[in-house]
Formats: sequence, structure tokens, C-alpha cells
Amino acid sequence: MEVNSITEKIIGCAIKVHRALGPGLLEKTYEVCLAHEIVKEGLVVRRQVELPVVYDGLRLDAGYRIDLLVEERVIVELKTVEQFHPIHEAQLISYLKLSNLKVGLLINFNVKMLKSGIKRLMN
Repeated sequence: MEVNSITEKIIGCAIKVHRALGPGLLEKTYEVCLAHEIVKEGLVVRRQVELPVVYDGLRLDAGYRIDLLVEERVIVELKTVEQFHPIHEAQLISYLKLSNLKVGLLINFNVKMLKSGIKRLMN
């Protein structure tokens, strides 16, 4: 499946979750519900995927976790914040670099209209 098709499906699922739950809940709630919707769309999703840092030839567990990894190709980083800050984008870009993946979605569920809370980033 093409990456654009995957991201479109993820965004559709996120909108469905946001319409049902609205803003104001914990990030973990949206993570569980979004993963459920993504599976219903026929996509493979893993939650809280360990992301090691390779330093000096060693794979080190530095505590980084990808919220959702869809089809082993798209990272989905979830937020429940008032607004995105540069550090949120930097985090996703770093995750893309560390994982050698190309595309990620940054989704903030703490907005009135989810469309304004979605950013697609590329490595």
C-alpha cells in the first residue's frame, strides 16, 4: 500500500475518533481508540514501539517510544496540547531519523476541529 493511502486512512480514523470523543481526554485514550479504528480499516498497527538510539555502535534504550507505527511505514505521534510547538515537530523528525522512516503524522486531539490539529512531516 502506498504511504499516501496509509496516511489518508489514518487521518480518516483520527477524525472519526475525534468526532466521537471530542477534545479534553488523555493522550492514551486517543491512542487506544485510534489504534482500534486503524485495525478496523485493515491496517497493521503497533502501539508504544521502542525506539532505540544507536550511539557509538551500540543500540541503547533511551526510553523513546513511538505512539503508533502503522504498516511499519508511518509514525503517528499523538498530542493533547493547547497548540503545537516546535519541539513537537522536532520530536517527530527525530523519530523519523532514528527509525529510518520517511513519513510521520503529528496529531493533536485537543482542538475544536481535528483538521487544524494534523501535521504531516517527512524526513
